[in-house]
Amino acid sequence: MEAAFEIPLPTLPVETAEFSADPDPWLESARREHPWLARFSHGYIVHGYQATVDLLSDDTRLRPGYGGIVDHYGERGTLWGRFWEENLGTPFEQAHIRQRASVADAFTPRHANQLRPLIQQVMNDLLDEWLPRGAFDFAEFASYFPVTVICSILGVSPEPIPRLRSALEAQFALFGLDLAAKPLIMESWEVLWSFADELVTLREKGDEYDDNSLLDWMIAAARSGKLSETELRFALITLLTAGYDTSKNMLTLVMKLLLEQPESYTRCAEDKDYCRKVVQEALRHSGIGIPFRDVVAEFDYGGFQFRTGDRLVFPASLPGRDPAVFPDPLAFNPERANSNRHVAFGRGRHICLGQFIASAQLQEGLHLIAQRLKNPQLAGDVRWRPFLSVWGLETLPITFTPQS
Repeated sequence: MEAAFEIPLPTLPVETAEFSADPDPWLESARREHPWLARFSHGYIVHGYQATVDLLSDDTRLRPGYGGIVDHYGERGTLWGRFWEENLGTPFEQAHIRQRASVADAFTPRHANQLRPLIQQVMNDLLDEWLPRGAFDFAEFASYFPVTVICSILGVSPEPIPRLRSALEAQFALFGLDLAAKPLIMESWEVLWSFADELVTLREKGDEYDDNSLLDWMIAAARSGKLSETELRFALITLLTAGYDTSKNMLTLVMKLLLEQPESYTRCAEDKDYCRKVVQEALRHSGIGIPFRDVVAEFDYGGFQFRTGDRLVFPASLPGRDPAVFPDPLAFNPERANSNRHVAFGRGRHICLGQFIASAQLQEGLHLIAQRLKNPQLAGDVRWRPFLSVWGLETLPITFTPQS
């Protein structure tokens, strides 16, 4: 058995703007050299479908690998450092599992379905505000959707939404590992922490309790000893960070894919179940999540030996384009029979807790957008986000005909 670092492997330029805009030429070339594994500057990229499923499900020898980010920014021991370590760092694995379990009941398929009327109301209100313009950057429009849904789920007024949105945009700059961005990252953290702290403090002082409020569920978990007061605030910030970038980036990618298939877009206005198929196929075709894992115990897989400390990255879009599993993988086909086999929400015990709410948001949002935003057309150049962050479109300018 050879160590992985000793075996010749292709290299994927995942840090470049060119790769972000179109990974397929490099991916096709890499597959000719190896069917499921490639290198990048800080470890390995797993791009094969079966290897992704197998390895992401291995919670014993692979653990979430973001702890090094805290040291990179010199913030170990700070509140910000604790948040990222305890939520995503290997040494805090059991605490993270306990925190997830304490709020898991709020993220069931049943509860996600109960939220659909609220999601519909949020999208209709946004469309009422934005449609009269006749043209806008869809990526900017989409960014208000998940943060407004989250605030509505929490029972919070819309007043903090603009500053939360700006803070969330800035916070994700941390994955670029650019030290020049640190002041902005820390400033945005203060906004997020203050929001969570003030929200909990005010609600805990009140006498009312709402069985349908996610915030009250989380406060009840803290009162029962399942969460500390700091963990409660961390959980709220996690809800914001996890639910923001992924949902709005995915909705923007869905729109881009449908701009190239106007007949599919029209059908989305008529058939909500078809919207579900579109969302599943988009998650297969262009999933945006990119989990990092660190090897914590040496193991063998696929003829390779991985060493403790090796870093593996699992971009969700790449296994979804594996021709061994998905015939004609670059084609966007909502009627594809096996699109629901995507890995966009991960695998194993770190699978996305909010996947059912995210899917409901995308389906309901797309259905209403297609009904009220007619004949969308691309109206300028698009700009892509860095691939190794939360991938997606930074800009998607469109024109359209508003429908009341």
